[in-house]
Amino acid sequence: MKVDNKVERMNILQRYRLPIFILLTSVFYIFIIPSDPEALKILCKLIPMWLILIYAYKQIRLHQSRTLWIIWWGLFFCMLGDGLISRWFILGLLAFLIGHLIYIAGFFRFRRLSSLALIVILPLGVYGVVMGYHVLGALLEELNYSLALPVFIYLLVILFMCWMAFLTRNAWVIVGSILFVISDSFLSWNMFVSAVPHSDIFIMTTYYAAQFLIAHSLRFFPKT
Repeated sequence: MKVDNKVERMNILQRYRLPIFILLTSVFYIFIIPSDPEALKILCKLIPMWLILIYAYKQIRLHQSRTLWIIWWGLFFCMLGDGLISRWFILGLLAFLIGHLIYIAGFFRFRRLSSLALIVILPLGVYGVVMGYHVLGALLEELNYSLALPVFIYLLVILFMCWMAFLTRNAWVIVGSILFVISDSFLSWNMFVSAVPHSDIFIMTTYYAAQFLIAHSLRFFPKT
């Protein structure tokens, strides 16, 4: 009996070992790593995403579905956006944009129209109008026309990605996509509208949670 309990504990530890490492490295980056040197900061920022990519790969291998590789590449391009956005904002934004477009393509494969998906169009639309009004308004007020169009396109794409997540009826990916919208909202509001206290904590906790949930959701998609 003791042997069985020990084996069970080892199985549980092995099952949750990678998510625990993802959590620990995320906490380490958010709360411990200093801003300087910047190279170390970016490296530690990427480590949780590398682990999330490995975790997503394990879900795909367990699921044995080639279609899920589309979503994995979405995670990959978002990881690239992580590394680029601190120093090259437009390149980082472009990488995230590509990541969301890939998510859309992946979610589209599992689409199933539902009443919930139709209902959320309205709140997503209202949210987009409010965020667009404040963020784009701030950019135009500062005559920052070069950023206004890319930010507008990104806003439309991420909201569409979130709506496509609802079409999958996969609860994990739905929550993940909502958290992604929240994370980017904190980021854009803090950058362009007004300073958000403890913005880094809000941005990165919601971001890492979003990406982990999207990776975890791969286990629960129907086999294709």
